[in-house]
Amino acid sequence: MLGLAEATEEDRKPVELDQSQIGRLSRLDSIQVQEMSLEQERRRETEITRIDAALKRIDGGDYGLCVSCGDDIAPERLENNPAVPTCIDCARK
Repeated sequence: MLGLAEATEEDRKPVELDQSQIGRLSRLDSIQVQEMSLEQERRRETEITRIDAALKRIDGGDYGLCVSCGDDIAPERLENNPAVPTCIDCARK
């Protein structure tokens, strides 16, 4: 994930709005690419935070327990996403 952040760093830079160098549609395309890259970076950061929190729960002996209600998280749910912090009932709320 960290390598992806470096690979898309150029796409997240501010878009130059100088009309003499780039046409309007090219600028709009550049802005769209920039916004998509920024959103991807936000999602990567969120996922890294979730993974770090799961690792702390493992170290603390709380992994597999819902952080909201304290009940067990279904093994199938953890197999699907090992970083999930809540049981399915709390996730639905």
